[in-house]
Amino acid sequence: MSNTEQSPVVWSPSEDTLTNCQMARFKSWLEDQGFGPFTDYHALHQWSIDDLDTFWAKVWDYCGLVSDTPADRVLGKRDMPGAEWFPGMTTNFAANLLRLADGEQADNEAVVAYCETRPVLRRSYAELKADTGALEAFLRDQGIVQGDRVAGVVTNGYEALVGMLAATSLGAIWSSASPDFGVGAILDRFGQIEPSALVVVNGYGYGGKVFARQADFAELIAGLPTLKCVVSVQQLPEEAPIAGERVTTWENALAFGAGKAPSFTPLPPDHPVYILYSSGTTGKPKCIVHGAAGLLVNHAKELMLHGDVGPEDRFLYFTTCGWMMWNWQASALLTGAAVITVDGSPGYPDLNFLWQVVADEKVTHYGTSARFLAGCRKAELKPAQTLDLSALRVLFSTGSPLLPEDYDWVYSDGAPGVLLGSIAGGTDICGCFVGATPLLPVRRGEIQCRFLGVDAVAYGDDGKPVSEGRGELVCRQPLPSMPVCFWQDPDGERYRDAYFNTFPGVWAHGDFIEFTEHGGAIIYGRSDATLNPGGVRIGTAEIYRQVETEAAVKDSLVIGRQIDGDVEVVLLVVPAEGENLGEALVKRLKTRIREGASPRHVPKHVITVPDIPYTRSGKKVELAVARLINGSARSDNRDALANPEALDQIRECLAEANLLPKG
Repeated sequence: MSNTEQSPVVWSPSEDTLTNCQMARFKSWLEDQGFGPFTDYHALHQWSIDDLDTFWAKVWDYCGLVSDTPADRVLGKRDMPGAEWFPGMTTNFAANLLRLADGEQADNEAVVAYCETRPVLRRSYAELKADTGALEAFLRDQGIVQGDRVAGVVTNGYEALVGMLAATSLGAIWSSASPDFGVGAILDRFGQIEPSALVVVNGYGYGGKVFARQADFAELIAGLPTLKCVVSVQQLPEEAPIAGERVTTWENALAFGAGKAPSFTPLPPDHPVYILYSSGTTGKPKCIVHGAAGLLVNHAKELMLHGDVGPEDRFLYFTTCGWMMWNWQASALLTGAAVITVDGSPGYPDLNFLWQVVADEKVTHYGTSARFLAGCRKAELKPAQTLDLSALRVLFSTGSPLLPEDYDWVYSDGAPGVLLGSIAGGTDICGCFVGATPLLPVRRGEIQCRFLGVDAVAYGDDGKPVSEGRGELVCRQPLPSMPVCFWQDPDGERYRDAYFNTFPGVWAHGDFIEFTEHGGAIIYGRSDATLNPGGVRIGTAEIYRQVETEAAVKDSLVIGRQIDGDVEVVLLVVPAEGENLGEALVKRLKTRIREGASPRHVPKHVITVPDIPYTRSGKKVELAVARLINGSARSDNRDALANPEALDQIRECLAEANLLPKG
């Protein structure tokens, strides 16, 4: 059966979209300048990687990004790693995000912040710019200078955006964590980068409960001796602020700098603006440094061209400040859209809450996780029938592969008229390799396309593109948002080891992917979690696609158990409420896996467990469980998990099933 037959079209762009979306206007703008003509999206993509320098120069110009000094050229060195982007340029990250904060856009809503503990807050672009200048003035007075790190333990709301903009305006580097992290997990991150300033909440609300954290965060402050100042945010209005000699309240910090404009300090193109972190489940997280110009031009391409986000739009991505999607969401400011932030539980007071916000705020672009959409499907939600979602044009999904059945749910009960944009990339590039475009149809179970300027292919073990089927996701040419470096990695060894050792000179991302005959993509999970029973490579997502559509299954995890030189597939199952993993369900699951995937995919062992471990950004932790079952001596960083107790519970279940190594 061909890929086309396997993946029916579930959404097609209208004639208006094909003519008036920003991607279409960009294509016409290029053709007016003598490029092309481009018969379709795929022709445009091919040109974008064939003439990489011209493509990125045109994205910068079309998207209206600003620099104080123009670049001498787009690419200096083209090496990977070590590509040199926009040599000679000076620019400022915050200046670009606030480039529409004057003139006609000034009074438009910039941020609408929802949270469980405070009233909805609304701020215009003019107010956002004014508060950015005020906080920058305070930070400067406290001795914060270019290159210093400003850290935030903050919720997804207004203060996080102001903190980031103030820091990047003066040339400091912003790094954030979610306040539900343990103190140890935060110190594992911030202890490596030695921040000079900290913006910190006094607690947070989640699921209708209040979590005051003054004592915990006093311990955090004590563990960061490089701090010159701390700004305390009253996320819990009824609770005391963080105490300490170096602590100033948010209100007092803004009052100190009131009336001061942001400096928008001109800086080199690779000047660091963000430090992001790997998940840290296998040790201390890697500190991934991203530069200004590369991130700006890539986010502009992704949001404005692929996402079709513009000044009239209202953009909501449900995230925390410990996930790269927060940084992606923040860049929506450069489009002039209103950024709707939501902090708290996505399921409180019920799963309809976020959909209600989308309806009430007339959100045009809503982003969430594949796991959330699966939860809505399993709960049989019908927001399309109960709410006015007429403003919604694009629904983004990321975090894990989106099941075909979740496409079905979106186009029946979820939001039938939307472009369902499954996007995939990572913290490593703070962006996407593959994802959505308004110029192509959406096919059930498939990501639409390679992104413009991304020379992504699937490699076999021999380091050559596979002609059909799955392989390692690689990128063969530089991408502007590839990291500038890793922090505290002076010779670049850790950076090279992370991405360039598998195929020298080519970025290996660590995902197992197939590119379809019509240019779409299917991701089969992390390649470092790929199973090899009988020497056949199997992606864990192939098994999840079968198991997690079973109503009797709440959640699952797939791992490989090494035994006698081979690998056994082990399936861990959390039964749905009122269900149990009896013989009938095991048989049903094995039959579904055999028929929907192959006999090789059928698990040797199916075990009931109470819970599945997740990272704090909502990704299943397969490797830690695989090391557990295979007796690895390497320790895992439990502080990096949202629910570390799940590992202990799984250990007990595996021991009871006699699946743990002896001794």
